[in-house]
Amino acid sequence: MINEALKALSDIATKAHAKIQQDFANIDPIVGVSRSMRKKGIPADAMTIDCLKTNKRIIIILHDLEPEIIHYQFSFTDQDPAERFEKLNFSDLTVNVLYGWIESYFQ
Repeated sequence: MINEALKALSDIATKAHAKIQQDFANIDPIVGVSRSMRKKGIPADAMTIDCLKTNKRIIIILHDLEPEIIHYQFSFTDQDPAERFEKLNFSDLTVNVLYGWIESYFQ
């Protein structure tokens, strides 16, 4: 079952993705959701946003123990993520914020 935070994040990502595709033909982000951390006993879900052209990735983690916080990192598709993730209040993650991340990091 998908929790409400993951559903909200997916809605934000869907809207940001549509806006990016409308505004930038050269950026074609691929959005994925992984629940594999749960299979390893970690109560969290992950979203990745990849750009195949630049080999860049944005990772967003939603942890059940901190539902009001998202953990995020700008990374690369061919590298393991660094240990340190930035934090942001979930309420501050808007379509425009995610759009800005995708636009600035993937260009």
